[in-house]
Amino acid sequence: MEGTLAIVGTGRIGEALLRGLLRSSWIRPEQVVCTTRRQERLDVLAAEHGVRVTTDNREAIRSADVVLIALKPQVLLRTIAEVGDAFHPGQTVISVAAGTTTAAIQEAIPGEVPVVRVMTNTPVQVDEAMSVVSAGTHAAERDLKVAEDILGHVGTVIRMGEEHLDAVTALSGSGPAYFFLLAEAMIDAGILLGLPRDVSTELIVQTMVGSAKMLRDTGKHPVELREMVTSPGGTTISAIRELERSRVRAAFLDAIEAAKLRGEELSRER
Repeated sequence: MEGTLAIVGTGRIGEALLRGLLRSSWIRPEQVVCTTRRQERLDVLAAEHGVRVTTDNREAIRSADVVLIALKPQVLLRTIAEVGDAFHPGQTVISVAAGTTTAAIQEAIPGEVPVVRVMTNTPVQVDEAMSVVSAGTHAAERDLKVAEDILGHVGTVIRMGEEHLDAVTALSGSGPAYFFLLAEAMIDAGILLGLPRDVSTELIVQTMVGSAKMLRDTGKHPVELREMVTSPGGTTISAIRELERSRVRAAFLDAIEAAKLRGEELSRER
């Protein structure tokens, strides 16, 4: 990248993106300025990554070509409204805050500044994020490509219309929590069956990793892969019957729909 990147609100997600970009050499440390409210946090970022740091959001934004906003949703609009005069139309503004629309961000920033909204998830911390990018009213192809470049260094990226982002949030944004809950339950089941916790954990974690790779790399439908494990009259079909009897499939449908509806409520509240 040529120019300067400002990361406004360099918490876990912001720092994970920073690490991925520096590791890939997409940007050099001297091209990055990071902001947070706490000086001790800035000192850590400067020491670990060699980037410029400041508590002054206006200063960071004014000099940047790309502004990555990684603030918490509850403070995002108030914060950018306070420094709205620092933005300018030549920038690309990328928001990774859940539940805050491009329209709301554009309303808080004077002028026709390009805004791209991103829904990513916590595997960004291990370069395996699933990210979806959506263009605001003033964003052009160039702005979407910048966002895709950034998120592509920490996982997979696709484009979708912003009207789908509440569903995306419910599915992949919240999705890691569903997998962690499932892993927790399966590990506990191993302990119930007499296995040591560390053994049960290793069995389940590697099983989940291997199964995810099969889904991604074989291109087969989940039903096909499940049937490969499910022998007639065997142990797996007995387990599947119990899961279906307990309405596990329906529970997931209900849970993800509830997450989408809650996302819509939060968007309206902001």
